[in-house]
Amino acid sequence: MPTSSTQLPGLDSINTTQQPNSSIYLFSKFIHPDTELYTEFYSLWIALMVVNAIIFLVGVVLNSLALYVFCFRTKTKTTSVIYTINLIVTDLLVGFSLPVRIIMFYSAGDCLNCSLVHIFGYFVNMYCSILFLTCICVDRYLAIVQVEASRKWRNPTCAKGICVFIWIFATAVTFSILTMAIQFAECCLSKILVLMVCEYFFPLIIIIFFTTRIMCALSKPSLMHQSRERRMRAVQLLITVLIIFMICFTPFHVRQVAISINPDMPHGVSLLVYHVTVTLSSLNSCMDPIVYCFVTNNFQSTMKNIFRKTEPEQTSVDILGMNKNSKG
Repeated sequence: MPTSSTQLPGLDSINTTQQPNSSIYLFSKFIHPDTELYTEFYSLWIALMVVNAIIFLVGVVLNSLALYVFCFRTKTKTTSVIYTINLIVTDLLVGFSLPVRIIMFYSAGDCLNCSLVHIFGYFVNMYCSILFLTCICVDRYLAIVQVEASRKWRNPTCAKGICVFIWIFATAVTFSILTMAIQFAECCLSKILVLMVCEYFFPLIIIIFFTTRIMCALSKPSLMHQSRERRMRAVQLLITVLIIFMICFTPFHVRQVAISINPDMPHGVSLLVYHVTVTLSSLNSCMDPIVYCFVTNNFQSTMKNIFRKTEPEQTSVDILGMNKNSKG
């Protein structure tokens, strides 16, 4: 998660005479403030700031347009649309956190609490993005493979309840684990590892499982009566989510696990890998709009019409969220 320029107390003064298991020392293994990168690798810091600025501009523009389409141009708020709207909100929050990171670097260099609040907020939004992507994948599986069995679960009321739970769960788990990681040195590594298992590796296993299941199920004759377009869109959506996980989220969490296993990793290597993988994790706000194209049947055409202004009343229909027996 991006951090501000805040320098955690004692990071510069840590030496071999200090306790190697101090809370700040262990926590700093996972979190490297921007000042460290700025001081030790200035050219890379400049490059990453440029990349973050591009991610901010592209992500905010695309997600703002997507939010408009799903909120005001999509009449039927199906379960998929509800999950997608929440995903868009998390992507916008991630995007808006990037300029905050730069502002804090210049204006709040000595504010530890500001840095921790920023870290916490970014963590919450990143894990909400992961969980909402997981919900979209599970919803695709239920809509294609378990149509009748899941009919009572796939309704807007249930979807809204799940979204509220995800926001509360991600906030509570992130806050409690980060707080304990800072306050209790002896459990810092294990607590952060628990956070990653709960909010990253478990969702990744779910997505891989349901992607495999739906690809196997779609080859069965019993499902061949469904349109080829619908089946292909489901597969494309799941594969896109897996690609986003591999590119954006996996490098960061692999790095965190590596630190958990080997806390004595060379500082320079840890610093470089941390900031590069954090930037990759922010990239999901630009890649998630690809997922939106598979949620509705005419998302792309609606976006084009916004600019052309030829069809102001164009609406999007959730073709993957429609049950097989529903009428147009």
